Amino acid sequence: MPANARPNIILIMADQLAAHALSLYGNTVCKTPNLERLAASGTVFENAYSNNPLCVPSRASMLTGLLSPDIGVFDNANELPSSVPTMAHYLRHSGYWTELCGKMHFIGPDQEHGFNRRTVTDVYPANFQWISDWQAGPAFVPSGTALNGVVEAGPCIRTMQEDYDDEVEHAAIQSLYDRAREPDHQPFFQIISFTSPHTPFTVSQEYWDRYDAHDIDEPSVGTLPFEALDYHSKALFFAHGRHRHKVTQAHLMAARHAYYGMISYIDDKVGRILDTLEKTGQRDNTAVFFVSDHGEMLGERGMWFKQAFWEWSAHVPFIASVPGVKGGGRCDKVVSLVDLLPTFLDLAGADHPDLAGQSVLPLMSAISAPWLDVAISDYLAIGPCVPCRMLRKGRFKLIYTHGHPPLLYDLNADPHERANLATDPQFADVLADLQALALTDWDPEALARRVLTSQQQRKVIKSTPGAAPQWDFIARTGDEARFVRAQGVDATKGRLRLPPVPEVPADWPELDKETVTDLIAGRRRLDEFLT
Repeated sequence: MPANARPNIILIMADQLAAHALSLYGNTVCKTPNLERLAASGTVFENAYSNNPLCVPSRASMLTGLLSPDIGVFDNANELPSSVPTMAHYLRHSGYWTELCGKMHFIGPDQEHGFNRRTVTDVYPANFQWISDWQAGPAFVPSGTALNGVVEAGPCIRTMQEDYDDEVEHAAIQSLYDRAREPDHQPFFQIISFTSPHTPFTVSQEYWDRYDAHDIDEPSVGTLPFEALDYHSKALFFAHGRHRHKVTQAHLMAARHAYYGMISYIDDKVGRILDTLEKTGQRDNTAVFFVSDHGEMLGERGMWFKQAFWEWSAHVPFIASVPGVKGGGRCDKVVSLVDLLPTFLDLAGADHPDLAGQSVLPLMSAISAPWLDVAISDYLAIGPCVPCRMLRKGRFKLIYTHGHPPLLYDLNADPHERANLATDPQFADVLADLQALALTDWDPEALARRVLTSQQQRKVIKSTPGAAPQWDFIARTGDEARFVRAQGVDATKGRLRLPPVPEVPADWPELDKETVTDLIAGRRRLDEFLT
């Protein structure tokens, strides 16, 4: 295939954007006209999943087309091995110019991983700052993140995330103008990756005012009693600091209000990117994809952030608009982010290496082709401190937490995941089938040993006196002191917010390690501790 016959490829990424928050996935509140415009020219994949509900492992998995345990990326302080090729390597072999604009959160000295060019400093640190520590227990959080971003939710003048995302938009659009000026029109691959709508849930007044407070919806599933939670959710209760903050109804609704405003902020940027493609005559030969690295619980079940396998955390938007493929389609097959790389290789006319995913182009074109209809997601970071895996096959979802009872849900009949079918004899065969698939080539005991070894090795390097590595990608002078570096997420984002975030005392005392251990083991109830 001649180079000029192959489409350009743009992958637009949001951070921590739940599919369930979008109108394209049934939400009646959030306003996203530009994502709807993109979908009108493409296909909405209704059942798309992150392969790891945490930033660094999810992105590493997506870029390589491999599951995170298979590349040794377990938490937000693991480096993607430079020996593993990424989308950028494969597409450069196919004659594409490749560019990364925005957040990717690479850890380690390799800050390019095959891209011809990076244009914006990364928003988060590139060293071993945020190592998970299973030996420290479920309440250990290395990134300094708690529920501050929820209880401080609301409008403001300016946020650090808006500083960053405006730079990403500017650099991305400038690059599109540069590509349009090229005389030979080499096909290009560009990732445009924003940090919104990640916590904290604060947004400029303009976007806050797009929503009436009376229109904001409440969670579909309210807060569940602590004793009713599964082990994974109990562990995240402490990892997310729910024992240190009391989230009121006012906090809840303000957080959801701001989150929708942050999504509209990103939606406007998607619109300006599409406008630029149209103005420069590149839209008809550019495939545009929109995804998120993982979702956000947003108060569902009383939970926040990600790191869980519940739908609001694990289910991601996946919108694909490809030249020559009829728009306005919807696909209910199960897909995941590892399906992006084989799809891009199909568009480039390149051969597929042995990858974890499949190209979604046949699904978009209604071409009859075998489809596994399976998505796998792993979680190996803070909270549970044991290997965890989710497997979605067709209508059923299995949540496997090593050493604890499995959870099984029929998402067609029970989209809010209220009825655990794992103990129902009628679904014994389904449970056995999904557990067998989940455990194929996946040994949780061996994996736990690998994770613990990795944590200990990285802690030695991080704590070596006078030898802390500095690997941050710096796009321009002065960026080494901007965004989030060594002070932690909540502290930095609060300090850089206008007006500054006031000091808010914790509502509840921090639990000691013995109490945490007792609560996780079920020997003490949370309400007993508080009284």
